[in-house]
Order: sequence, then C-alpha cells, then structure tokens
Amino acid sequence: MNLIIRWLVNAIALIGIAYYLPGIGVSSFYAALITALILGLLNAIIKPIIVFFTLPINILTLGLFTLVINTFLFWLAGTMVKGFSVVGFWSAFFGAIIMALVNWLLSGLLKR
Repeated sequence: MNLIIRWLVNAIALIGIAYYLPGIGVSSFYAALITALILGLLNAIIKPIIVFFTLPINILTLGLFTLVINTFLFWLAGTMVKGFSVVGFWSAFFGAIIMALVNWLLSGLLKR
C-alpha cells in the first residue's frame, strides 16, 4: 500500500513542479504517473551504479555531485517519457531538488 501512495504522491508532485517551474511540462496525469514510475526505477537501478563510478568526484565535492546525478536522472526521465518534458539544466536541477524533498518528507510521514 505504501508503494502505491508514494507513486501517487510523486505523480502529484510532478504536476505541481510542472505548474510552478518554467521549462518542465506534464501533459496529463497519466504522463505524470508513468514519469513517477520511470523516476523510481531510474533511482533504484541506475543511480547506485552512477554513484559508485563517480565516488571520487562525490567525495571530492562532499556529496554535492549527487545533485548533478539527480539532475541527470530527472532529465533522462524527461527524454524517456512522452508527455513529460524538461528543458534546460536549471529546470531539471530545481525539479530534481523538489522531487527529492517530496520523497524525503513522504518517507518521514510513511514511517510513522
């Protein structure tokens, strides 16, 4: 049940991000659901591999390079899903930060 709640909240967060940030667009709720699913899969499968290979850079920047990795994965989801578009680095950067904050808050609420 928690997985479905996370999926729906992430889709709603994507719609909110698209509403407030220029450069990010979501055409429908269905596109937001698919994008939330793709982002979850990218973060679960691809992100640990990228973090492993960029570990020296991550250590050198005290973990701030993880923000660049999150930005790249957010942009990659935009290229994979029809109906979800990300234009520009800064749109992807702020969108990824907002999604990370939403996931952090959601994790804190669902653990209780």
